[in-house]
Amino acid sequence: MKITKFLQENSINHGDSRILLKSIKPESIALSVWSPPYFVGKSYEKELSFEDWQALLREIISLHYPLIKPGGFLAINVADILCFKDMSMPKIMAKNVSKRKIKLTKDQILSVQKVHPTWNRHQLAEHFGCSEQTIDRRLNGNNIRGGKYQPQTRVFLVGGFIQEVASKAGFYLYDRRVWIKDAAWENSKWHTISYRAVDEFEYVYIFWKPGITEVNRERLAKKEWVEWGSRAVWQIPSVRSNADHEAKYPVELPRRIIKLLTDINDTVLDCFIGSGTTAIAAMSENRKYIGIDIVKKSVEIALKTVSEFEHGRVGCLENAYSSKKDCQTDVYLPR
Repeated sequence: MKITKFLQENSINHGDSRILLKSIKPESIALSVWSPPYFVGKSYEKELSFEDWQALLREIISLHYPLIKPGGFLAINVADILCFKDMSMPKIMAKNVSKRKIKLTKDQILSVQKVHPTWNRHQLAEHFGCSEQTIDRRLNGNNIRGGKYQPQTRVFLVGGFIQEVASKAGFYLYDRRVWIKDAAWENSKWHTISYRAVDEFEYVYIFWKPGITEVNRERLAKKEWVEWGSRAVWQIPSVRSNADHEAKYPVELPRRIIKLLTDINDTVLDCFIGSGTTAIAAMSENRKYIGIDIVKKSVEIALKTVSEFEHGRVGCLENAYSSKKDCQTDVYLPR
């Protein structure tokens, strides 16, 4: 099907990116920067299976290739490790001894059983001063609340999958940046009940479409080059509130990518625009933008955010330009 009417620059569009990306003018996008659904149970992704999520990313990335200018970039921000329920994994409960209220071991119970081989779990429970459930859990690894019978959590590395998909689409991995954010549960005494680390950083994977790329260090001030332009690790605080949108990232993250990889008046695309952060980042650096989101409420929020920015009603952006020059408060706009 031949497209005769393309999506306009400086627009936020409601619809499925798998459809609307086909309505963007070929080789018109200098940079596409976005963060996909993370497959962590958000409301906008709850209908997706893990296979659906993988298929979504394959199709979205593939559809980008005709849109990006030769020498242009595709930048994807994502947590590198995802966790999801996997029915194929062995259903083995961890012995979380640090969470036990009663410090009773299986060996202690077996020792008493040797002396009293006829005792049932009721008698064993009375002897140890605990519940019958505790005896059953220690001896058999059972959890009558259902833990043993729930699907196990599988850990999946995202970076390799995204690189494979992008390579098949024709892109080449160019670079990656690490975004260190606020750690989850950072005020909690015990961060996690397993040995898994607290999630406190994400990656930005940057892919290149073959073509001449202009390297212009003058896009950044010398201080910017020193502090983040040539640095692989970016420390940027997370957003302060999720009140209006459940998936946000700070405007400073796309702003840096946009300023580093594009020129003034270039067009930047975000096919998961959320509540408009990438559009604001593009506008703050005098770039054009195209945004797409499948959730109508997100589009409404994004349009409102863009309108407020255009009319000077949005506060200063940390380390970014703003239409309101004299404010004293940093504002992190929602994604």
